[in-house]
Amino acid sequence: MRRVGRAAVIASTIGPIQSILGWVISGALWAGYDPIRQTISDLAADDSPVQIIQSSFFMLGATLTVIGAISARSFALPGRLVLLGAGLATYALTIFTTPSQTGHSDAHRLSATISFVLMSAWPLFSMRFDRRYSWVIRPAGAIGATLALTLISLWFLSTWLDPQATNIGLAERVIVTSQVLWLSFTVYSCWLHQQRTDVML
Repeated sequence: MRRVGRAAVIASTIGPIQSILGWVISGALWAGYDPIRQTISDLAADDSPVQIIQSSFFMLGATLTVIGAISARSFALPGRLVLLGAGLATYALTIFTTPSQTGHSDAHRLSATISFVLMSAWPLFSMRFDRRYSWVIRPAGAIGATLALTLISLWFLSTWLDPQATNIGLAERVIVTSQVLWLSFTVYSCWLHQQRTDVML
């Protein structure tokens, strides 16, 4: 049985905390920023007064995702490659910034879309059929998680592309938080499962 490494557990512990703290701290430091109407990417736009702060959190999040992809060896290899792609896409969306609060970057939108899609799809590709693995990456858990994350992602993406929408920031925070929490939950579930298996042996 392939195992979850300590690095993945550490990354999964830090991941949700830094993800939420990033946009909370950045938003609090920018007077007038509206987290319901404005995206997290607006905090890292070229005309944002907190661009460096939010961009740093983006880069940290991408790095933690890459660490998870490498160290969460319980996940099937295709799923780890999908997570790696999500991490690289997050690096890309950080590099290809939005130019202003009223403008957009095609490269940023493409990178962000790839990141959201891959972060919703990785459970399916990480699926294991061997009963020695945790339920969370076996068919019921993996397929259920993928369906749930995909539905939330589609809701966000449809909101993001609607110029009349007034809740884009809220929708983005829901999907970002859901994705990072599920990844952390899955890593912890696999790690605890292998600890229990070790005790039984």
